[in-house]
Amino acid sequence: MKWEGISEFVYVAEYESFTQAAKELGISIAQVSRQVSALEKRLNIKLFYRTTRKISLTEEGQVFYQHCRAVLDGLDAAEQAVSTLQSKPQGRIKLTAPVTFGEQQLLPLINDFMLQYPDIEVTAFLSNQKIDLVKGGYDLAVRIGRLRDSTMMAKKLGYRTNYVCASPDYIDEFGVPQTLADLSQHNCLLGSVDYWHFKEGSADRNIRVSGRVQYNSGYGLVDAALKGLGIVQLPDYYVQKYLESGELVSFLDDYREPEEGIWAVYPQNRHPLPKVKVLLQHLQQNLPL
Repeated sequence: MKWEGISEFVYVAEYESFTQAAKELGISIAQVSRQVSALEKRLNIKLFYRTTRKISLTEEGQVFYQHCRAVLDGLDAAEQAVSTLQSKPQGRIKLTAPVTFGEQQLLPLINDFMLQYPDIEVTAFLSNQKIDLVKGGYDLAVRIGRLRDSTMMAKKLGYRTNYVCASPDYIDEFGVPQTLADLSQHNCLLGSVDYWHFKEGSADRNIRVSGRVQYNSGYGLVDAALKGLGIVQLPDYYVQKYLESGELVSFLDDYREPEEGIWAVYPQNRHPLPKVKVLLQHLQQNLPL
């Protein structure tokens, strides 16, 4: 009796939807609703606030969810521990990663990985937002750059390099900045923030820049740079082929940060399972280090 309704409750809490919970569990919406209602009755507490538009946890529901999530994680870990007795890692890996890096770099490597491990399934959610790994039931997140202080564990997978560059047409008309201070005299193509990262000697520098363009799209910024609208700072996977073809020219190389880390991040109390370990090894072997 104590286990009845627990999975249904956790899935509803995480998806904030009885319909999605039923879909994920492979049962009917009515069955999910009955199990959750029976659980509330057995506990004599209200677990959810329900309106026609939204479902959210009550304060008691939040506390109960944290404990139930830990219990289900423990069961998953127990199942994976048993699976290590078999010859091949197996099971589902759920991960999240930034959109462009995921599309260009990560997912092709995961596709290669899945050819080697046919018993592993992968669900990847690409987002530039920071996802709550515990609440979402994720095994890991791939994140880039400086990591914020947190209780998460981190493993370095590789690195990326940022380049400051512009088109030959822009350089012919406006010249090349020789120092970081010279950037204030140029039209800088901005992304989601109005500063760029540099290294000056041994010191990290964040230089505030400005310009006529601000996009939250790397592809849009590359196109603007190619068309001579200004100077851009972007990771290698956006600009490398244009640098090689000469369509973009890199400068301020002496101030370039040597690297930005590419990290696998996972909850501190959730050790990487065998299926996750082999994926991390694969990524470490194939991302630039």
